[in-house]
Amino acid sequence: MPDAEAKLSDFDYDLPPDLIAQAPAVPRDASRLLVLDRGADRLEHRRFRDLPDLLRAGDLLVLNDTRVIPAAFTARRASGSRIEGCFLRVVEEGPQEKATPPSPCPLPQGEREQRNTWEVLLAGRGRIRAGETLHLLNPAGEPADAIELVGRGEGGSWIVRGQPGADAIEVLGRLGRTPLPPYIRREAGDPRSSGDPQTYQTIYARQDGAVAAPTAGLHFTEDVFDRLQRQGVERTTLTLHVGLGTFQPIRTERLAEHRMHAEHFEISAEAAARVNRARAEGRRVIAVGTTTVRALESAATDDGALRAAREATRIFIYPPYRFRIVGGLITNFHLPRTTLLAMVCAMAGRDRVLAAYEEAGREGYRFYSYGDAMLIV
Repeated sequence: MPDAEAKLSDFDYDLPPDLIAQAPAVPRDASRLLVLDRGADRLEHRRFRDLPDLLRAGDLLVLNDTRVIPAAFTARRASGSRIEGCFLRVVEEGPQEKATPPSPCPLPQGEREQRNTWEVLLAGRGRIRAGETLHLLNPAGEPADAIELVGRGEGGSWIVRGQPGADAIEVLGRLGRTPLPPYIRREAGDPRSSGDPQTYQTIYARQDGAVAAPTAGLHFTEDVFDRLQRQGVERTTLTLHVGLGTFQPIRTERLAEHRMHAEHFEISAEAAARVNRARAEGRRVIAVGTTTVRALESAATDDGALRAAREATRIFIYPPYRFRIVGGLITNFHLPRTTLLAMVCAMAGRDRVLAAYEEAGREGYRFYSYGDAMLIV
């Protein structure tokens, strides 16, 4: 069980701003890969293209196939001032039903319904009030679809209601843009912006619904996948729509007091069977990304089996958590004082991870979403 006395300040480190990656490596698999071997207690510096040489025949990679939607938008208030926003999910019920577990957002392809009540994050000057009407701006900066602020949501979010029949995917497809994290800077006219919709997306993304990329998967190329297959490395996918739960800041010093925002995930019966077969045969299950870990550990049974599931999770993994499914992890380098860093420390040990981060900084690794990767085995 996690430590009830674990503190946020235990998961802090210093990072020079110039090590925060502003663009991905080209090609994707040219990114660096820091290998943390827990058994040998050693670090090794490689490239991501070396991954097939570092895994064993029979290893099972589990990847998150969620697809980033153009969730970021700009809206205009009646006063003429602008508000920046980020769509989070469709709300099946009104705000008075917030105790109800969150519905999947958006629904998987083929089951999507038109629902016009959404949860969003908003940031702008001046106090925002329920009852206001905002107009989403099109790429030319002209007012388009209207949304009404209904009330406050969870974790600082807002519940808004769009026009009747307004489907989030359709509206954002016309008016939204790639929701890059705030530490990736893009000024107006930045030539890198045109490439972000492709580079901030894994090559195996299939299911629309994420508002942030599962960034550990950004390094994979078809060449790496082909070589992994020839090496005898198996792979399967699940879906966790990355949302506020992944990047919401921790605002309490005691980690036990932090409440995760829910994220929807789906694990098929076939994926569960593959994982259970690998575990029964003594093969390693290696998660690609912390979002994959969240889904796998949320659907784990007490006896260490994985069940098929389609539900929401609020799991918060931090030391000394006992992993029931995941035996290895491919991940990026995460921000200090975050749930993501806490999870990585639960996997490999706090002191060991922070020492690895310190070495990565000395060696000039690139950090965060567009940065380099880490393999923990």
